[in-house]
Amino acid sequence: MSNLTYIKTARPEFDELTPRIQAFLEKDTMDMVIDGNPIRGYRSPDTPAVWIRDHSDIMRGARHFEQDLTSAVTHFAETQGRNGRVFDYFTVQPEKVPCERENWSKYVRVPVEADVEYRFVNGAFIAWQATGDDAWIRSLLPNLESALHYVFSHPWRWDPQTELVKRAYTIDSWDFAYTAGSHDWLQFQIDENTFWGIMHGDNSGYYQACKRLAIIYRHLGNESRATHWSRFADGLKSRMNEICWNGDFYTHFVKQTPVEIPGVDEASQLSFSNPMNINRGVTSPEQASSILREYRKRKESTQAFAEWFSIEPPFPDGIFGDEKIIGGAYCNGGIMPLVGGELARAYLENGFEAEGIETLQRYHKLISKNNETYLWYFPDGSESTVDTSTSPDAMPTDGWGSSSMLYGLVEGLAGVQDKTKQFESISLSPRWSAANITEAEVGVGYECSGAAVSYSYTETANGIELSINAKKSAANIQQLLPTGATVASISNGNANLDFKEIQIEQSRYVTFEANIAQGADFSITFR
Repeated sequence: MSNLTYIKTARPEFDELTPRIQAFLEKDTMDMVIDGNPIRGYRSPDTPAVWIRDHSDIMRGARHFEQDLTSAVTHFAETQGRNGRVFDYFTVQPEKVPCERENWSKYVRVPVEADVEYRFVNGAFIAWQATGDDAWIRSLLPNLESALHYVFSHPWRWDPQTELVKRAYTIDSWDFAYTAGSHDWLQFQIDENTFWGIMHGDNSGYYQACKRLAIIYRHLGNESRATHWSRFADGLKSRMNEICWNGDFYTHFVKQTPVEIPGVDEASQLSFSNPMNINRGVTSPEQASSILREYRKRKESTQAFAEWFSIEPPFPDGIFGDEKIIGGAYCNGGIMPLVGGELARAYLENGFEAEGIETLQRYHKLISKNNETYLWYFPDGSESTVDTSTSPDAMPTDGWGSSSMLYGLVEGLAGVQDKTKQFESISLSPRWSAANITEAEVGVGYECSGAAVSYSYTETANGIELSINAKKSAANIQQLLPTGATVASISNGNANLDFKEIQIEQSRYVTFEANIAQGADFSITFR
C-alpha cells in the first residue's frame, strides 16, 4: 500500500477508502507490448482495453500509486492521426469472447465521440504533474496542440456558428447516438441521419484542457502560447454558459438538428457532466450552488439510493437500439460512482460539505458489503449483472468510479489540490470540521517521483493547529471554520499573517497565503 497517500482520522469510512481503492486499481491494470515497447494502462471496467476516457480519469487516483504514468499516453500520441485525431482505445486482447479470438493489436475511434482529445490532453497533464518530467511533456506539445486544433476545426467536432464543440445526440458523453429508429442497433457512426447539437460536458472538458495546456506552457516559459490557450478557454466558457445554461443547470443537449423524443421531458434531464462542469471551473459560485441544489432535490424526489445519476429522468427503454438500455440501467439513469466522486468534490468545495461527506460515507458502505465496486448500479442499489448489463464482462473492481471517489476524498474532504506539478503550487482546504473530526493526519503524494505534501490537523475550542510538510510549495490555504467560530489571529512561529474570512453558502472559511519550505506550523486562534 502507498506510503505517501493516506488518511488517518480514526474513522474507518474515511481511513479505509484509500487502501481499498488502491487495491481495486491494482486489479485494473493492463500491461501489453506493442512494437516491442512495454505499455501500462488502466482498463475500462467493462472491456479489456485501454480507453483514453477511462484511463485519463482513473489516473486521478492511480497517480498516487503508479510508477508508470507516461507509456499509455505516449502510445496514444504515437498513434495519433496526421489531422490530430486520437484513438478512443487500443487493446491486444480479444474483446468479445468466444466469437472474437484474435489477439492482434487493435485501435478504435468511435466517430460520434467528441471528447477524446481533451481527455488525451488531461492524461498528459496528470502524468506530467506526477512525474515532473518537463522533457517528456515538451516532446508531446505538438501532439497536444494538434489534438485541440483537430477538434476546433473538423466539421464533425466544431460548430462555427456557436463556436462550440458539437456532437451527435448521445447520452451526455457516452458513445452511441439516438437515431429515431433509422439504425437497427447502437449507432456509433456519423451519417446523413445524425442529429447534431451542443453537449455542455464536451465544452467544459475542452475549457479545462486548454487551461491545463496554458499551465504547461507557462511553466516552460512560453507565455504567448499560454496566453493563447487561456484566452481560447475563456471564450469557450463564456459561450457555453450563454448557450447551455438553463437557469438551474446545464441543458443536456442543445439541439441543432430538430428532433423530438416522445416519452421524456428533455428539458428536465440532468446529465452527469453537470458536477464535472463545476470541478472543471466553468461555473460561477451561483451556478455551482444551483446545480448542487438540483441534485439534492432529485435525491429527495426520486427513489434512487444515491443521486449519482448518469441522467435523470432517463430516456424511454430501448430507444438507443439496445433493449438492455432501459431506464435506470447503465448510462440511461444508472447510478454511477464516477458521478458520485465528482459530486463529492463539488459538494465539498462549494459549501455543501454535509452532502459531500455523506457521499463518501455512502460509497464506503457500498464497497464494504462485498469488497466490490461496479461501474453502475440500478437505482434500488442492486449492481449490474451479466444478464442486465450491455457489457457482460464488467469487473467488480471498477477503477473509473473508485478513482473518482478518491479524487473527491483527497481534493474535497482532505482538501489537497496540486495546481501545477509535484505540489510546487497547492491549494489546501481541510474540511474535517464538517465531519466532526478534530484530529487528522493526511498525506498526498506521487509514488513515481516521491513528490508529496502532508499535514496534521488539530481542532480545539480555542483554535486550529495546522502543520504542513512540503519540500517547497506556494500554498493558498482556505480553512473551514467550525460553526460559530471567528478568527482572532493566524501565526506562523512568531510571525502574524494577514488573513480574511469568506463565506461559501452557509460555510465560513479563513484564507491566507504561505510559502512552505520543508515544514510550517500555523496556529489559527479563535476569538
